[in-house]
Amino acid sequence: MASPPPVSAARKGLVFLFAAAVTATFIINLCAAVFACGCRALWAGAAEHCNIHAAGGRHCPWCSYGHGGFPLALGLILAAQLAVCIWPSGWGWRMRLVVALALFPGAGVVVGVLYGLVSGYWA
Repeated sequence: MASPPPVSAARKGLVFLFAAAVTATFIINLCAAVFACGCRALWAGAAEHCNIHAAGGRHCPWCSYGHGGFPLALGLILAAQLAVCIWPSGWGWRMRLVVALALFPGAGVVVGVLYGLVSGYWA
């Protein structure tokens, strides 16, 4: 089986932009899945019902670290996706896209669990 032709920098960029758009659109859903915090899809209220707004109890780690917590989590996931998209390998653009999309929940759960453990969210 012949290896796929080299992927151009423009195509790698498009693969990353598509994966990043999916990630940015659904990251709040991942937040809700990992932390059961009350967050909803962007079009259904987003963090309006997040437990960060409750006076007592536990607070969502991605939301409770101020303006840097959620963007840092997103940035870590996007960094993993970017690495896959630009890494010099024999992968074609389709394989890069599949892996980059799979990294959204994969890296997202890892980042979420780390945030939860560091913050004592499940303690």
